[in-house]
Amino acid sequence: MQELDMITGLSTLAEAYDGVICDVWGVLHNGISPYPAAAEALSRFRALGKAAVLLTNAPRPAKNIEDLLKRQYAIGSDSYDEIVTSGSVARKVFENEPRRRVFHLGPPHNLSLFEGLDLELVGEEDAEYVALTGLFDDETESPETYRPMFSRFVERGLKLYCANPDVIVERGDRLVYCAGALAQLYVELGGDATIIGKPYKPVYDAALAAIDRALGRPVEKSRVLAIGDGLPTDIRGAWNQGIDVLMVTAGIHGADFGDLMNPDPARLRARLQAEGLAIRAAIPRLVW
Repeated sequence: MQELDMITGLSTLAEAYDGVICDVWGVLHNGISPYPAAAEALSRFRALGKAAVLLTNAPRPAKNIEDLLKRQYAIGSDSYDEIVTSGSVARKVFENEPRRRVFHLGPPHNLSLFEGLDLELVGEEDAEYVALTGLFDDETESPETYRPMFSRFVERGLKLYCANPDVIVERGDRLVYCAGALAQLYVELGGDATIIGKPYKPVYDAALAAIDRALGRPVEKSRVLAIGDGLPTDIRGAWNQGIDVLMVTAGIHGADFGDLMNPDPARLRARLQAEGLAIRAAIPRLVW
């Protein structure tokens, strides 16, 4: 079983890396409150002449996430060089999709995903494909709410694009369902789904390119560190791409590892082994 390096701050790893790819929800904030020390850690990393790119499974354009981070969480651009979102990559997919009539399944605040695109938002009866960004109401609904709708879609052979692979996410001290949970159900019902975002390669290619732009030179993957809390998205995605990972253990899996701020290394090791994953190091919350 792998040795597990439990660190107290990003500063202990900083010398080994030129760039970081950092998750947002679960690392920089919990959906309600920010983690100021996490943003400060990225700022101090950048102050060493290194690059920090935020990579988030947010089904909206990067500019919207930039505005949200500043307005709601007081996280400014001193903490990062660029933001890459699953929504930004999804927009490129929609631009190349020959079918134009799309049914948006998700909350109204995700409609910015479609701004400026040559497509028509329609009701489910007229849709040629489905763009999934979330539940209509994640406070009261679950994936099972959508089983009847998805059965109709599958019967019609509708393609579904999921612009947020996250299955669950923190909201304060609770966990709520995300679009990825619905995409899983769609596939289980026999539907054709394409899932865009972490843990899949295109968003990592975009994030690595952003690091190259920030530093003005190509950066080897071995000099890049991914930071995240989600095993199926952040950790698996970086592992699949051959990128070292710093796992933030007090995120969505925090309850699995014992004390939130003093996780049990044996439990974490066992979970990683069960998932077939390895990490460079672990930290309860991102700090410098």
